[in-house]
Amino acid sequence: MANDVRVRVTLVCSDCKQRNYDTNNNKKNDPDRIELKKYCRFCRKHTVHKESK
Repeated sequence: MANDVRVRVTLVCSDCKQRNYDTNNNKKNDPDRIELKKYCRFCRKHTVHKESK
């Protein structure tokens, strides 16, 4: 019951559109979609990863 606010989200590379990372997001504190700069192994560089649906 305590983890009802935290939701599992998938991060997608903005360049190649590959789904690379899974993480948790607190929808109560962060209702917007998250964007993180992370390493993409398919592009072989650091790119912006956005939260997918």
